[in-house]
Amino acid sequence: MWRDRGEDMEKLNVLYEDNQIVVVLKPQNIPTQSDNSKDIDMLSMVKSYIKEKYNKPGEVYIGLVHRLDRPTGGIMVFARNSKSAKRLSEEFASHNVEKVYYAVTTKVVREKNKTLINYLEKNEKENIVKVVPMLTSGAKKAELSYKELENDGEMSLLEVRILTGRSHQIRVQLSSFGYPLYGDAKYGKNKNMASKNLGLWAGKLSFTHPTTKDKMVFMVCPDTTKEPWKRFKMDKYFVR
Repeated sequence: MWRDRGEDMEKLNVLYEDNQIVVVLKPQNIPTQSDNSKDIDMLSMVKSYIKEKYNKPGEVYIGLVHRLDRPTGGIMVFARNSKSAKRLSEEFASHNVEKVYYAVTTKVVREKNKTLINYLEKNEKENIVKVVPMLTSGAKKAELSYKELENDGEMSLLEVRILTGRSHQIRVQLSSFGYPLYGDAKYGKNKNMASKNLGLWAGKLSFTHPTTKDKMVFMVCPDTTKEPWKRFKMDKYFVR
């Protein structure tokens, strides 16, 4: 069991591992890597898991090749050596990795299929991102596409694919379009949402194995006993 500040953490959920990569399920509200909160993070958990399982002496190398925002849960891949880290990082940077997110908006979207293009600026000190004019100094282009899978008359379930990897991208872009995510106190207007899990899940990840070159495909459905996922027929979107 993982412990942090005297509280039990969930056991690391390993979906796949070999001597090159480790694929895990990141719970919501755990940071990808160490931050100012000093809370347990995924990178440290994976390092500890490998060190303990294989009785590795000294510092264990684990390569961080992509990130998920702290409130976002879902599938992550880590590299077990520098060569695999380099190859996976290049694959993510060239957008050859297929990442599919599931997002729940607090209102039903009007346009059922849409591509959003914005320019984003991040305030590192405040850890907040905002949409800015294209010519703003330091602004980065952000592009995503979504399609509505279903709605319950109050909220929409969206399948989202990002074409750029920007911090808080899905949350900021959908909010700026008028559709903040369920549970998003930072970019939504309802601050009471802070106690709720964010309606954003990295449910599918597909990439090329760094050494075997096999196509690796992973799908994990969010917990359908919890809000907001229990509102929708999630299981049907995770059938191979």
